[in-house]
Amino acid sequence: MRSVVAFIRLGRPLFLGGGFILFGLGAVIAGLTGHAIDGRRYALGQAAVTAFQLMTHYANDYFDYEADRANATPTKWSGGSRVLPNAELPRGVALVAALVLAAIGLGVTLVLGRTAGAGPWTQAILVAIVVLAWEYSAPPLRLCATGLGELDTAVVVTGLVPLLGFYLQAPDMAGAGVLVLAIVPLALLQLAMLLAIEFPDATGDAATGKRTLVVRLGAARAATLYAAITALAYLWLPVAVVCGLPVRIAASAALLAPLAGWRIARSAEHRDPSAYERLTLFAVALLVTTSLAELLGAATLWLG
Repeated sequence: MRSVVAFIRLGRPLFLGGGFILFGLGAVIAGLTGHAIDGRRYALGQAAVTAFQLMTHYANDYFDYEADRANATPTKWSGGSRVLPNAELPRGVALVAALVLAAIGLGVTLVLGRTAGAGPWTQAILVAIVVLAWEYSAPPLRLCATGLGELDTAVVVTGLVPLLGFYLQAPDMAGAGVLVLAIVPLALLQLAMLLAIEFPDATGDAATGKRTLVVRLGAARAATLYAAITALAYLWLPVAVVCGLPVRIAASAALLAPLAGWRIARSAEHRDPSAYERLTLFAVALLVTTSLAELLGAATLWLG
């Protein structure tokens, strides 16, 4: 049982919620903009997203093994699952799991490509997701070690995942402008979250040649960037309303602005290792709760 629990922890299931929320956001905006929701396409799309997300989690722990071993200040949200550095499972288990999950996701991708009503770009979107997700930590690109991993993750998680949720229900792409306006602040919060979770990892990352943005910029400049990006996410909302985002979606997201302001005011916590757990937790919480707020705002408009 200890091995089973360790294997589950290795997959970092706490992070799966974002994939459900963001995929759902895309689908709900498709419904809001006049498209019928097909349950089969929705279920298959979510299955593919979850398989690829889990693939990424297992692959990250495998390929980040040396950096995670060198990390003396991990948190619940950074530094990997700690299963492999703690020798709870053989390292190869993570790679095998990642490859199996990639195969499952690609199998679902093939099924989706043959599903009635799926648009011609469905498989291309899913292939882009799996390639960019794999190359985040895996060679030859290993984007997380180049300073491009943060952008890569924002494109996949807050761009392609909601796009897939939308496109599977709206292959004509009518109403896609609303989706774009809604995901801009979420992409910014994704970047901010990654910066926050890189602070505790920075020493171990630098020691093993993993050149994240925090390592490249230095902690002080990265903290300034974190604060600016977080502020920009919420300053974008009134602009988005002017451009056509429904007020209720923007107002729902804006409810989290006070929390964002508090975190901006406390961005200097990156200097205090005792605050790392709080720093990473609230960075994750801001992305998840703002995404959920947008989803609920869109859903109440659509259903109501």
